[in-house]
Amino acid sequence: MKAPRALLFTGLAIAAYAAQAHHSFAMFDFEKTTEVEGVVREMRFAAPHVWIYVTVKDPAKGEVDFGIEGAAPNTLLRAGWKRDSIRSGDVVKVKVHPLRDGAPGGSLVDITVNGKAVGGAR
Repeated sequence: MKAPRALLFTGLAIAAYAAQAHHSFAMFDFEKTTEVEGVVREMRFAAPHVWIYVTVKDPAKGEVDFGIEGAAPNTLLRAGWKRDSIRSGDVVKVKVHPLRDGAPGGSLVDITVNGKAVGGAR
């Protein structure tokens, strides 16, 4: 009887650790979608989520860097992305669910690179 109980507690501990490792998406406003256009400064195609950094020209603020969080690399690969689908210097139009606090960034909804759509963003 002690072995099954120990296995149960070990399993619960592992599940709690895994849940803690994944962050919340509460910072994004999923009721809104905005679009930005700019030039890719960097793309990080790595777990747990892909990040695309886009430099946007804002008439009031000059150049502003947007941090855009995408899905997991495996999810994007299954949707037709490749590691080099987006490169530094590419011109992009990006639809995002913006950050609730108004900071420049968001959660990726859709992206067009050099005038061509890239596979599903989520």
